[in-house]
Amino acid sequence: MLSSKLKKLLFSILFGVLFISNTCFSQATYPVKPIRIIVPFGPGGIADLSTRVVALKLSEILGQGVIVDNRPGAGGIAAAQAVAKSNPDGYTLLLMSNGNAISASLFSSLPYDTINDFNVISTLGTFDIGIVVGSDSQFKTLKELMSFAKANPNKINMGSINIGSTQNLAAELFRSQSGLKFEVVPFNSTSAVVTALRGNQIELASEILGPISSQVKANAIRILAVTGAKRSPFYPDVPTVTELGINNFTASSWNALAAPDKTPPDIIAKLNKSIVSALNSPDVKLKLEEIYMAPQSSSPESAKKFLIEEINHWASVIKKANIPTQ
Repeated sequence: MLSSKLKKLLFSILFGVLFISNTCFSQATYPVKPIRIIVPFGPGGIADLSTRVVALKLSEILGQGVIVDNRPGAGGIAAAQAVAKSNPDGYTLLLMSNGNAISASLFSSLPYDTINDFNVISTLGTFDIGIVVGSDSQFKTLKELMSFAKANPNKINMGSINIGSTQNLAAELFRSQSGLKFEVVPFNSTSAVVTALRGNQIELASEILGPISSQVKANAIRILAVTGAKRSPFYPDVPTVTELGINNFTASSWNALAAPDKTPPDIIAKLNKSIVSALNSPDVKLKLEEIYMAPQSSSPESAKKFLIEEINHWASVIKKANIPTQ
């Protein structure tokens, strides 16, 4: 008969062997079926197009199909909830964005915890936002515009897409940090913003550069400044807002891939390695740059830290802009 101590020792050894075996088996076999990326935006937009570029390369690297599942609407909450409540096995992922960071403060309650219910695998890239004017605008530089606005309070209007969007909050951030007095006017689409600019209904606007790049190339609108921490690689001659005198001004759009909390660490590590490899691929870089996205991977730890920083950043903007929670 085995003693109770010996039985416990054998059980511990057996448990350890099984744990190691299961971990190795998971690493060796994942994925064994297609992976689904739930995208909280409709087909054809920059978020959708960039996800499809990365998904195609991930499929090559992982040897399994990577399916893009578009679920727009409800401020991205339904898409995020679907992933947060899914089986944490690495087969259901979320295209996370700064919209998720904004929603964490814009909504009084969410059916998930933005920080604790997700494992952020890696960032994918950033999309610069520009402060733009119509081609025939009297303002040739942002400093000229700011000087006019300072001398003429409430005489200019700044357009953006809907309230609570990154573009809208970037405009609100510009208003609060510049100390200028003007109205931020929301529109229901980028095309409506461009039309208002060209028709002189508004004097300036805040918009992601990708969707308006064709208008810039056609000389229909001009970029006075970009709102990121550094100059855009696509418009290196355009200064940042910080360079023009508003200290520490940062507002940019970004994407990342996330999995549900409790997804095994080895699967997260394999996905992270695959994403880094995909984003370093020359053909992926080229395709993303064609839609004005700057590829940028990260470790899961730095991606989670970045998400927390973004939540705090946009919470401050929403509070200063007196935007009511929904």
